[in-house]
Amino acid sequence: MGDMAEKQQEELEVLQSIYEGDTKFKQISSTCFQYMYGDEEQKSILIEISWPELYPSVLPNVNLDLFHNGYLTPEFKSEIQSKILKEANELLHDAMTYSLFNWMSEHADDFINRIAEIVANNKVFRETKLICDDNSIVSAKKEKKQQLSKAQKRRITEQTNYLGEKERGHDWIDVVKHLTQGV
Repeated sequence: MGDMAEKQQEELEVLQSIYEGDTKFKQISSTCFQYMYGDEEQKSILIEISWPELYPSVLPNVNLDLFHNGYLTPEFKSEIQSKILKEANELLHDAMTYSLFNWMSEHADDFINRIAEIVANNKVFRETKLICDDNSIVSAKKEKKQQLSKAQKRRITEQTNYLGEKERGHDWIDVVKHLTQGV
């Protein structure tokens, strides 16, 4: 167990010296690191690699489910993750965090070039809804609420309580008045 901690500490020092001053690299903890690929907001990918206790004898955790990557589809994230883990499999038992970040930087342009297409397809998918009965595509836009004027709002609030419900007895009739009308 001490050997693993020693290897992790050594790799941590190497990563800190390599990425010192690099604004795209962020050390979250002593076992968790993030690196940003790309420059623009909608054309960048954030990769997080964290080390389990037995690292480097086991594969690191590769995470793309980060707030920054929210616009990417789950399929695209899992594709990137599986390719990184495939590369990590070849480097098992060695310090691999730098190698994985470096591999991703070599392939980042390919992934980033596909982002525009994926985001466009994702927007089309979100704006349309498939109806199974007749297989037609229908717009899934939300129905707008009716706009009320100040006078209409005032009238509604005067007729209802703080919960928006009509007061108890609002539709009761005066029994005596009702019975005297028939005479």
